Amino acid sequence: MNEGHPKPPAPSDDFELAKPAPPAGPDGSPADREPGDPGAWDEPRDTVSGRPKPLHDPDPYGTPPYGGPGPWAPAPPVQHPMATPAQGTSVTAPHDPVPPAEPTVPAPAPSPEAAPGPAPRHDPWNPASPSHQAAPLQHPGTPATAPQREWPGWKKLIGVLLGVTLLAAGVGGFLGAWVQREGTTTVTLPKAGAVPEGRERDSVAGIAARALPGVVTLHVRGGGEGGTGTGFVLDGQGHILTNNHVVAPASGGGDITVTFSSGDTARAEVVGRDTGYDLAVVRVKGVRGLTPLTLGDSDAVRVGDPVVAIGAPFDLADTVTSGIVSAKDRPITAGGEKGDGTDVSYVDALQTDAPINPGNSGGPLLDAHARVIGVNSAIRSADRDSDSAESRSGSIGLGFAIPANQARRVAEELIDTGHATHPVIGVTLDMDYAGDGARIDTEGGAAGPAVRKGGPGDRAGLKPGDLISGVDGHPVHSGEELIVKIRAHRPGDRLRLTVKSPGTEHTVTLRLGASDRN
Repeated sequence: MNEGHPKPPAPSDDFELAKPAPPAGPDGSPADREPGDPGAWDEPRDTVSGRPKPLHDPDPYGTPPYGGPGPWAPAPPVQHPMATPAQGTSVTAPHDPVPPAEPTVPAPAPSPEAAPGPAPRHDPWNPASPSHQAAPLQHPGTPATAPQREWPGWKKLIGVLLGVTLLAAGVGGFLGAWVQREGTTTVTLPKAGAVPEGRERDSVAGIAARALPGVVTLHVRGGGEGGTGTGFVLDGQGHILTNNHVVAPASGGGDITVTFSSGDTARAEVVGRDTGYDLAVVRVKGVRGLTPLTLGDSDAVRVGDPVVAIGAPFDLADTVTSGIVSAKDRPITAGGEKGDGTDVSYVDALQTDAPINPGNSGGPLLDAHARVIGVNSAIRSADRDSDSAESRSGSIGLGFAIPANQARRVAEELIDTGHATHPVIGVTLDMDYAGDGARIDTEGGAAGPAVRKGGPGDRAGLKPGDLISGVDGHPVHSGEELIVKIRAHRPGDRLRLTVKSPGTEHTVTLRLGASDRN
């Protein structure tokens, strides 16, 4: 309960609301009415003053609004409201003496033109009071109407930007999903950056640029045969080195055409060839501006060194491939079509994984300095297919090249004399021996006795039936391998052989002889 404003109790049947006072006469009595008349105001009056008697006893506490101010007086437990007196009727405190009655003149009704009077008093119990009609009920502490909050300008800007961002993200996500699902009609792939024109000298491109002018393609015809091979220029006189099996069809008077990397062509003739080393030299005449290639040291090559091969595989001139040196001192044999062994070549070869195919024969195998370290001569092809009569020809990463040191000696001899010498030990080997090692034949044959009298082997004490198991400390497993090891040297070189005789094993040293026979 709010202090000073007691809450009115609910109305009961113990009292009735006061009726409005009748209009008073000049003397304060009701005008035109007599007591007891019909419609007269029958209200109690004071016997002394004749004034109307109050409906309630005087308030002994003087609590507002019925008495005077009494801020320290306690509020009674129950307060009964008093009827609001009519306009012009004064209310006096019960303890004050009653002043004499004065005539009351009814106030005239205000005219519309009259100036507004003082504001009417607030009556908390009168529903017709202006204050009750003016404002609706509100919760304590709540304003009648909450003012609308205005956002500052920067907050509005942030809101707009946030909305635009969310809209853009939604549209971008939708478009991304659509493109991923449906794809686009055109595709633009990224381009690589510009490649500089210059190349390092030791790069594949740099090596090829330096070596290609000295590499040629050979087309050979003769004896009802023909073929394509590769060669390279040895000197300014027009000598070109290639494989013997490339020029073999023209050995009886055929035709050899040489095509340079510039596209120019020239006729060539055979200077000399050797079947045991599978090397040949041809020469072109009347050609100027040749670019000879330099021969390197094949003994200094190491496994894993990078190499570049140039040739005309399947007549595709000036083809460049690259790889590494896969192995050294790999004994290989090639040829043998005649059946008597005179056309078999024995090579202590360099092995490479640079792609080499038919047509690469006779071409150079180059190191990182564009020096020739080998002459490409043979490849290992896949075995014959069991379901087909055709063999799979072509590179499988097993290519073989004649070492440059051996090719240099043979080329010099072919240019000087037209034939090459072979180092020999003066014995005949049993090529049918299936055991480990190279066995000297027990009996002589068409080539002569098993151990040639007075030859290098005879002087070293070799006997028929001896088994040679090593050369210079390296094992030997067959007769072909022993020949390869011997031909890797020059006539006059010294060899140390490991020999197994019945019941003993010893080492002999001999000086290689020379033979112009294969």
